[in-house]
Amino acid sequence: MQHYDVLIVGGGHSGAQAAIALRQAKFEGSVAIIGDETEYPYERPPLSKDYFAGDKAFERILIRPPAFWAERSIDMLMGRRVESVDPVAQQVVFSDGEQVGYGQLVWATGGSPRRLLCEGSQLAGVHVVRNKSDVDAMIGELDDVARVAIIGGGYIGLEAAAVLRKMGKEVVVLEAMDRVLARVAGEELSRFFEAEHRAHGVDIRLGVTVESLTGDDYVDGVQLGDGEVIAAQMVIVGIGIIPAVAALLNAGAAGGAGVDVDEYCRTSLPDIYAIGDCAAHANSFAGGVIMRVESVQNANDMANAVAKSITGELTAYHSVPWFWSNQYDLRLQTVGLSVGYDDHVVRGDPAARSFSVIYLKSGKVIALDCVNMTKDYVQGKALVTEGARFTKEQLADTSITLKELSAGTASI
Repeated sequence: MQHYDVLIVGGGHSGAQAAIALRQAKFEGSVAIIGDETEYPYERPPLSKDYFAGDKAFERILIRPPAFWAERSIDMLMGRRVESVDPVAQQVVFSDGEQVGYGQLVWATGGSPRRLLCEGSQLAGVHVVRNKSDVDAMIGELDDVARVAIIGGGYIGLEAAAVLRKMGKEVVVLEAMDRVLARVAGEELSRFFEAEHRAHGVDIRLGVTVESLTGDDYVDGVQLGDGEVIAAQMVIVGIGIIPAVAALLNAGAAGGAGVDVDEYCRTSLPDIYAIGDCAAHANSFAGGVIMRVESVQNANDMANAVAKSITGELTAYHSVPWFWSNQYDLRLQTVGLSVGYDDHVVRGDPAARSFSVIYLKSGKVIALDCVNMTKDYVQGKALVTEGARFTKEQLADTSITLKELSAGTASI
């Protein structure tokens, strides 16, 4: 039976970064990454943007060149899936029954796309966006597609809509809530992006439910709850992910909607860490709320913290969350978490397509959504980190930079 000092399950951002950080910290023990895809680790955000649009070849989104891993003695066990974990024997079991032992295990599996359960959901032409093969399948069908129905008005759905409109496809976005981005942003930002997509020809339907997908072998439409059928030759489902943690939970790890970790990313099982999208932690930038954070920043920073702990420097995870999304010529950059905000300020002019929404809780700055306002995004990080307090008038005044506010020239 093979045995590794550190075994990393998951070949996405967090798994790859954990291995990289271990070698950067001069860790000399044996390291392996287990990935359920055959491809070496690659960036996920471009899948719904640059890669889907054909603007970046796959080689350009690889996290490291293929030779990198062998040069650093990191074994890549790709195309393998872990079915179970034995925390007592300290080993994992693959779907084919093969066993691999570990000294310390880093669980970095992310999640699988949440799929529709309605009639017709298994028809050909129904897609999710999570890995390269998902997007390759969509690209392979696009020549025969005139209209695409996107179910879900989150980042994935809206980014795909923007790319498809640039390709000249008709696009309908179907969102169950009363606005897009409802789970991640305030109403001003939602309404702004709704208007932008509509201006680009996207048909956005809010507050709708999907009854079924229609078609014989291949999807040809979406039937809504009110009986209307929207014709479409492709359906893209972007309604979130299900954390891939069943093997750990079955082994006795604490968790539910993710696997629970402490401030050091340790699970309740000995010698097992969890990082990235699947790790539920008490986030200090959300008032200690137990949550999963689905972002490259979270994946990388958790990985770096765990690598330090494994190499002898016990390190708590404490990093300001940040995110980004590109749609058309708009760059949305977010810093902080707006969970539980009770007030907000719009800084700049949405009509000019360059503005920020600053979220407050009990008077403190907790997050910023910045549209084509990179300077606010960069300088706003300090306000979030400090939990800064300013008047709404100060925050709205674009003649004063956020850096100047942070320096204390206008603090109250």
